[in-house]
Amino acid sequence: MSTTTWYLEMTDPAELKPGREPGGDVRFVRAEVPSPELSRFLYEAVGRDHQWTDRDPWTDQEWRDRVEHPEVETWVLHDRGTPAGYAELEAQPEGAVEIVYFGLLPGFLGRGLGGHMLTETLRRAWTLADRRPGREPTRRVWLHTCSLDGEHALTNYESRGLRVYRKTIADEASPADRTTNG
Repeated sequence: MSTTTWYLEMTDPAELKPGREPGGDVRFVRAEVPSPELSRFLYEAVGRDHQWTDRDPWTDQEWRDRVEHPEVETWVLHDRGTPAGYAELEAQPEGAVEIVYFGLLPGFLGRGLGGHMLTETLRRAWTLADRRPGREPTRRVWLHTCSLDGEHALTNYESRGLRVYRKTIADEASPADRTTNG
């Protein structure tokens, strides 16, 4: 099986093209209390249909280390109080922020929430330095997605202003190539 991976970036917050605001009680909230159980649940629920497998063998301690890492933030989209999706951001050197994971739970697909959640994720990536004293300002936000991810993932990223800067095709996808966005 051949898998295509696209690497996308945004280098200026002015490039953001906001998605449509959803109706109703939809909130995007940072999970400020590190919870490996919550992060594992979100990863498994969102990634199950997209063959996210790189974290499957992680121990409880590895999950705890990840969510307690000072450069990692987990943001959760709630629809009327119910977790509907999430994004994991990681601050990196030279002002880069990676959207490591991004996606909606299956029951929330097709309801117009993805564009809104990506808009809010990008806004949080661009303001990450404001929440990290001493961190240099964000100069680049990037992610990767692949042909195993949601059918609208690439379109959503490009519609919000992210640009493809690299594309690879592999005969067999490695777990590292399947780590981002549903």
